[in-house]
Amino acid sequence: MEFITELFNFILNIDKYLVKIVSDYRTWTYLIIFLVIFAETGFVVVPFLPGDSLLFAVGALIAKGDTGLDIYIMGLLLIAGAILGNTVNYFLGNYFGPKVFKPENRILKVDYYNRTQDYFDKKGGNMLIISRFMPIFRTVAPFVAGVGKMNFAQFTYYNVVGGVLWIVSFLGIGFVFGNIPFIKEHFTYVMLVIMILTIFPAMFAAIKARRTMSQEDI
Repeated sequence: MEFITELFNFILNIDKYLVKIVSDYRTWTYLIIFLVIFAETGFVVVPFLPGDSLLFAVGALIAKGDTGLDIYIMGLLLIAGAILGNTVNYFLGNYFGPKVFKPENRILKVDYYNRTQDYFDKKGGNMLIISRFMPIFRTVAPFVAGVGKMNFAQFTYYNVVGGVLWIVSFLGIGFVFGNIPFIKEHFTYVMLVIMILTIFPAMFAAIKARRTMSQEDI
């Protein structure tokens, strides 16, 4: 519970933490933000990293000036991080999927593995793009795509499209609107709104998927 509280506090005050990071590390900030985006999309065990809020805050901070950071360099690096992260996650799912979905496993059933393959054959591309804008799902989706043996060329196409759209939209919105006086004065509330708008759709999708799976098991 303490970890969740600290994470929540970090996200709501992410602008203050970013200012300190830039002040302490200057151009190394590029690498730090790159690694956060790479980790959130590349490792299925860290879906709690604040991707959307971080991108908005970074864009807003660069717009203020006096950071030594360039919005275009940051954008290109983070697009690369998002694409590379998803690719690593795909290969992790591709490698571990057959090893964890076994007949004797009551939780990760072989039937679920087969359904995953069928799903990504039919709707995997759209899911990869949409999941970019949904916390937790964007971390899980490429792993599941690997588990489902989605065609890698097809995966790469949707991975690149989704990665570009995600980074450009949140980083760009932060850069364009982050310096508006109202947003600067109520930045904590803006972060809260971003969290709500991105987490609720993910929760709804998870509940819907759970119900669908339960009905198919009956």
